[in-house]
Amino acid sequence: MDIVIIGGGKVGEILCQELALENNNVVLIEANSERLNRIINKNDITGLVGDGADYDNLVEAGVEQCDMFIAVTPEDETNIISSIIAKQLGAKYTIARVRNPKYTNHIEFVRDSLGIDLVINPEMVAARYITKSIEFPHSLSIEQFGKGRVNLVELEIKAGSPLVDQSLNQFRNEYGEVLICALTHDKQTIIPSGQSVLRVGDRVYVTGSREDLANFYFKAGYREEKTKSVLIIGGGRVTYYTLHLLSKMDIDIKVIELNEERALDLSHRFPQVVVIKGDGMEQELLLEERIESFDAVLSLTGIDEENIINSMYALSLGIKKVMTKVSRTDLLKILGDSDLQAIVTPKRLITNKILRYVRSLRNATASNVEALIRIADNQVETLQFLVKESSRVVNIKLRDLNTKDNLLIAYIIRGSKLIYPTGEDVILADDHVLIVTKHKAFNDIDDILR
Repeated sequence: MDIVIIGGGKVGEILCQELALENNNVVLIEANSERLNRIINKNDITGLVGDGADYDNLVEAGVEQCDMFIAVTPEDETNIISSIIAKQLGAKYTIARVRNPKYTNHIEFVRDSLGIDLVINPEMVAARYITKSIEFPHSLSIEQFGKGRVNLVELEIKAGSPLVDQSLNQFRNEYGEVLICALTHDKQTIIPSGQSVLRVGDRVYVTGSREDLANFYFKAGYREEKTKSVLIIGGGRVTYYTLHLLSKMDIDIKVIELNEERALDLSHRFPQVVVIKGDGMEQELLLEERIESFDAVLSLTGIDEENIINSMYALSLGIKKVMTKVSRTDLLKILGDSDLQAIVTPKRLITNKILRYVRSLRNATASNVEALIRIADNQVETLQFLVKESSRVVNIKLRDLNTKDNLLIAYIIRGSKLIYPTGEDVILADDHVLIVTKHKAFNDIDDILR
């Protein structure tokens, strides 16, 4: 595909890298020449220096013939205007990152009336991710597939768990209603076989319906207690969208925000939420507000270092659920050695969403990608495909398919049925199939074949 990106920030840079690796022709427009040259030198792309909303720059970048236009500058107005111009020039599809609530509260109008195919808000995406995770207190992360019918949760194997020293064959016999599709041990992630053994400290990725996961939690000793109280430190945009979602649930919520104007605004918008004006970095204040009594603590300030310190303090107090917003992706590898449970990175979340959208359009006549989620520090991709009649995997028993190594067919959705397949099952046209793999850049379910 021919793709034009404006904005060479972290999201734009990651998109350039990922899309170039997937053999797309990428042109980057970036106002900062030093940043542009650095990205061009690191990736197989071309670029030009300039304003991404400038008509002449868009024409020079080849927007008239491009398949995809992606606007991810820091300015909402630039992203919206450039996407409108790109569409008028002839871009087949346009994506705009839009963060301000005054626009995203009317997202359908922005999308439909202005001709922008995908309007994406990183803070809103992060808030949805946080809310889903709050619903599963034991999960370190959670993703959903099949319109919410299937959940993929990340769990840590604790000392004393009945899962310790179990092989996956034993696991399947005892907990057949759910499936372990990936396993991380000592920072290395594998697609496990039946002989793989679970150890203390391992992180496992388990798929299942909400009901089946609840049964698994009970049988495996995870006492699934509903989250009744949440303390949020920081009152920025992620908090704003998170409150929109959490306030609809039966949860007591308290927010600590240093900025008086922002604290008053949140208090006015969410009268059912207790908003405290104060510095969330002050342990004395946190103790006064009884931080140790909350079921969950969310560190969502605009400063990564403060979020990390607050979360580590909450963990030291024994808080069951601690989530940490980290904006700088370069910190993620360092934090891999920490005890932080659940890290939320809005830039990573929207990058994955944009990549999923691009792949879904890349090969529309084939069994296209319906969902794409990266897990285990991006070591593994989970993809849901809608299978077409022309696919080479149709009507063949799974045991007879010559599939690549390091992948797993996790489930099949067929009508109202959810199938965890065995070697005797077959994939049919119109099935929705989840593939878990260490391979990158699958665009079609036929890519699972050798």
